[in-house]
Amino acid sequence: MGMAFPFPFLLLLLLFPSFTLSESELSVDYYKTSCPNFQNIIRDTVTNKQISSPTTAAATLRLFFHDCMVDGCDASVLISSNAFNKAERDGDINHALPGDAFDVVVRAKTALELSCPKIVSCADILAQVTRDLVIMVGGPFYTVHLGRKDGLISKASHAEESLPRTNMTMDQMLDLFKLRGFTAREFVALMGGHTIGFSHCKEFADRLYHFSKTTPTDPDFNPKYAAALKTFCANYTKDSTMSAFNDVLTPGKFDNMYYQNLPRGLGLLITDSLLFKDPRTKPFVEIYAQDQSAFFSDFSHAMEKLSLLDIKTGSQGEVRNRCDQFNSIKA
Repeated sequence: MGMAFPFPFLLLLLLFPSFTLSESELSVDYYKTSCPNFQNIIRDTVTNKQISSPTTAAATLRLFFHDCMVDGCDASVLISSNAFNKAERDGDINHALPGDAFDVVVRAKTALELSCPKIVSCADILAQVTRDLVIMVGGPFYTVHLGRKDGLISKASHAEESLPRTNMTMDQMLDLFKLRGFTAREFVALMGGHTIGFSHCKEFADRLYHFSKTTPTDPDFNPKYAAALKTFCANYTKDSTMSAFNDVLTPGKFDNMYYQNLPRGLGLLITDSLLFKDPRTKPFVEIYAQDQSAFFSDFSHAMEKLSLLDIKTGSQGEVRNRCDQFNSIKA
């Protein structure tokens, strides 16, 4: 005799064929009884950190994206390397991940361990602090489902093959996001995260100094913007920490200015510029540039989807005692 499924579960499968068992184990109020102060502790931690370090929101959004795109949202990016394993965060592509993002997660974990030891996963902490920080700088609310377990694998090689690079073509970018289940529209919405934060000069230096043999500076740059960047980044080869805001006009505010900047030649990275040039993505740039509420709605949807990528539940993971190391040493 076949296994009998309760009617509500059958209905769920019919209505949402992409629904997975792992996702069904998550809920918004997952910690309601086991850690009732979870939301308050996260909110207090986030508020204090963002006030003292205003770049924390952008840093954490970037960290969350880098975590989820590599083996799912499982806090594998937080693991430190050891003698047996070179972890994700030490992959070349992750070297520039900002310390403030790691710090806000550690602070939240420390506070939560005092209140409800060994209950809250680092993966859930990273997901929740990201959402709360986005709201703090003016971004939209979106639902965070909780109950993720922390991953048991963290390898630098996985980061190198899973994350987008600033020198990718639009075909490569769209293909990479399609592999993770994102449409072109969702990709453009997620790129709107560049409305806050910064990029290191070395990430766009080729556009300024070595665009082509005949044209050293990318002609898609606004000339005054390019001139200012050249002055600002003049010593980037000697100082690798030199960086510029992704959104030059409202760098600390989560809004749709990023999209308004692109037609003006104020996109910092080559991938930003390509968004407005490619016919597959340009229509969405134009929609978001004109309508912030449309951007916010699509960004919220895309972030909810991102936050559920390849999540671990049950025996697929663990609740780490410390976010930077597995509970037992793994190769």
